[in-house]
Amino acid sequence: MAEETMLSPENQEPEQKAEEKGSFKLDLFFWMQALIGALVFLILTFTLVGRVIGVVGGSMLSTLHEGDLLLLQSVGYTPKQGDVVVLRKSSFMTEPIVKRVIAVAGQHVQVDYATGQVYVDGEALDEPYINEVMVDPLDPLETVLDVTVPEGSIYVMGDNRNHSSDSRDERLGTVDTRYVLGRALWILTPFDHFGAIE
Repeated sequence: MAEETMLSPENQEPEQKAEEKGSFKLDLFFWMQALIGALVFLILTFTLVGRVIGVVGGSMLSTLHEGDLLLLQSVGYTPKQGDVVVLRKSSFMTEPIVKRVIAVAGQHVQVDYATGQVYVDGEALDEPYINEVMVDPLDPLETVLDVTVPEGSIYVMGDNRNHSSDSRDERLGTVDTRYVLGRALWILTPFDHFGAIE
């Protein structure tokens, strides 16, 4: 009968060390692969989708809250009625502002404070997203209340109508689409607000 060769503890240690070293290298390889994959995903997201921007102020309550971090679609985006967009018009406000597209080029907008309604092409909008019933602010700058949106422009309003400076204000008025930074797609943080924007 052949004798079995037994390894002493001294002979086992180098093999165990080699196995542990090999296991560490394998773990490191997988972690590096995951990290590179995550970086590629982030780069593609920001290249193909857009940018991340924070909400300042309460003009979009209760849809958006101050401090919400938004993911925007910038590349290949054309504004559509009902979309929530971020725009920047430095002559109106230095910071980007978040508003909802009420009408696009060629549509006729009427803001009627008597009924608390917004009409587009003669039809009252169904607006379940507004924070409260709209009341007349008696603001002398709110003169853009009955307008046909020019070509290449949009008409925007905040969901918190009674606390929003928007297209009703003659200083902003209808907005050239070149001022639009993108459509707000998702709330990223805080996590209790996380989700798609409607």
